[in-house]
Amino acid sequence: MALIRPKSREELLELEPVFQLVEASMGFLPNSMLTMAHWPELVQTFAALGGTVLAGGKLDAELKQLIAFVVSNAAGCRYCQAHTSHNAVRAGASEAKIQASFEFESSDLFSEAERAALRVALHAGMNPNAVEPTHMDSLRQHFTDKQCVEIVAVISLFGFLNRWNDTMSTTLEDSPRAFASIALANTGWKSAKHG
Repeated sequence: MALIRPKSREELLELEPVFQLVEASMGFLPNSMLTMAHWPELVQTFAALGGTVLAGGKLDAELKQLIAFVVSNAAGCRYCQAHTSHNAVRAGASEAKIQASFEFESSDLFSEAERAALRVALHAGMNPNAVEPTHMDSLRQHFTDKQCVEIVAVISLFGFLNRWNDTMSTTLEDSPRAFASIALANTGWKSAKHG
């Protein structure tokens, strides 16, 4: 059960253009944004940042969602794991690749470039942050400095979302819950407090 009641969409007509953009991108409106809507300027600012990080830049959307999935798994946020795995499939990842994300170092479904990016995501999601210079050196063998910044931006965006949704016990929406319950069943995934 959410610790702070999300506002209803009907209460937030001034945010409808933002909500429509988010819904078009994700296929649904996340409850996290309806909770953020207690502070409307936060929704507008967060939507702009999220749009820039996830829709801008040069990295493909599939890799961005896999990075978000791995960092959310490392941080333990079930809400974000459900969202990012669902969005990774929407971006072109196979369910097999999502399940193999837990073994990206040894799975032949991942390129060396993907492994380098997911390694940084995994270590950045640990507490304390466990990224070492060697992780970044490996990343730079496959990505430009700008792309490295994009990768860290995705990790950082989901650092905020992981803390937000776990702290608020954000209720998981039906679509990503149904997806994760099936696609991540072999991993032991459960919606936990995001019921």
